[in-house]
Amino acid sequence: MAEELLIDVSDFESRVALVQDGAVQEVHLARSAGYSATGNIYLGKVVRIMPGMQAAFVEIGLERPGFLHAHDIDQPLLMTGNSDDTMTPGIRDLLHDGQELLVQVERDPIGTKGARLSTHLALASKFLVLLPKTEQVRLSERISDAAERERLFKLLGSVAEKYAVGLIGRTLSEGAERADLAADCEHLLQLWRRVEKTIAGAKAPLQVFQELPIQTRLVRDLAGAQTAGIFVNDPDIHARLLNYLDISAPNYVDKLRLYEGAQPLFERHNIEQEILSAMDPHVRLRSGGTLVIEQTEAMISIDVNTAAFLGSKNPAETALQTNLEAAAVIPRQLRLRNLGGIVVIDFIDMTDAAHQRAVLAKLTEKLASDPAKTQVEGFSFLGLVQLSRKRTRQSLTQIMCSPCEHCNGGGMVKNAESTCMEIFRAITAETAAIAHPQGVAQGHYALTAAAAVVDRLLDEEAQLYQTVIGTLSHEVRLQVDTAYRPDQFDLVFVPQRS
Repeated sequence: MAEELLIDVSDFESRVALVQDGAVQEVHLARSAGYSATGNIYLGKVVRIMPGMQAAFVEIGLERPGFLHAHDIDQPLLMTGNSDDTMTPGIRDLLHDGQELLVQVERDPIGTKGARLSTHLALASKFLVLLPKTEQVRLSERISDAAERERLFKLLGSVAEKYAVGLIGRTLSEGAERADLAADCEHLLQLWRRVEKTIAGAKAPLQVFQELPIQTRLVRDLAGAQTAGIFVNDPDIHARLLNYLDISAPNYVDKLRLYEGAQPLFERHNIEQEILSAMDPHVRLRSGGTLVIEQTEAMISIDVNTAAFLGSKNPAETALQTNLEAAAVIPRQLRLRNLGGIVVIDFIDMTDAAHQRAVLAKLTEKLASDPAKTQVEGFSFLGLVQLSRKRTRQSLTQIMCSPCEHCNGGGMVKNAESTCMEIFRAITAETAAIAHPQGVAQGHYALTAAAAVVDRLLDEEAQLYQTVIGTLSHEVRLQVDTAYRPDQFDLVFVPQRS
């Protein structure tokens, strides 16, 4: 299974896509607000304890306090204040108002919910995860070879014993030598010592450790043995990644390439269209059947329909064929759209138990390649399949879209920020299309959009907007049209009348 990691960097947005055998599996975006707080470590302050929920809200400096459940509190508790060695599991016994403690973000703020926090601290590298306050040794469940697991356990045990820390061998540690693991451990220990130095005498709330930038983090987490190439279109990011790989994963240096093609990197691989398709709740299957994917705050619902697929004369075989195709497509759609939490799938009704087992087997097989933790339940008495997929960040739709004001949040429409990004790309493409500006007719560009989009161009994105339009050889005149939705715009060249 050939993989490529594509990194598209611009002044206004960074995007990373994982492509397997020509099909996009994951898309990650980072804009002005950053990529993800997951993995960041903060010195936080308890602002509210809720005994009824056995949880507390902890101020860490984000827009909303984070949520810390008693189950996610390490014992002995990591904190800068006084602790009681006779703690009981009750949240009031573990924490008190105003207490300062180290916490790590396990899940980004989503919707109205704050970040999910934990005091089980961990620092990740290419091969290892460092557990600085334990001496546990664990191994990724995705390493299935028994002999390799035994070998790695011995190596990890000796490294962990030497440095008196806990370690988890990541999937990519398969085949690694002791020197590689020891070097990774030493690097992570340096990061941990910086954290300890930062919190000395510090006051909450304070960020004490920040995860790697999106480009480096995703190269670390997504590049593996199947990766044939890592393409990046920015020389500075290419140099940074080269330096990172040279230190952390020398075997991947030869796979890193600076993309200098005339055609935009994402357009060359049709990823722009894939992103647009991921905004659509309808997914057409090759047979003619369809999936309807609906995202709510509580869960994801997926409805499987035969639609235009007539199939054979046997309805049971038609249902089986459509359901098998859907079971193969659904895991990719969950990963591409980054949908997580509880997922309920309404397959076409099947009464044959063998058919149900075949569909479940196909679904489980395809989910096995998903790096996110998943768990599948069998068919319920209602004919529904429920699965869970670990959620750590916002879905693609939540990042790119806002609730539609025209339908009271019943639907989704691309937000003004996303439209501004498309405008910047359109202007950049227009600049590249004009090879000889002096030979172009006199005139100006008319950019028409909704008021929210124009306001953002002149406010939050003003500096970027001026930089981007400065590459054009003609003036750009903004026009507000009340008939335009926030996801619509037009950029046209208006020749000067003679």
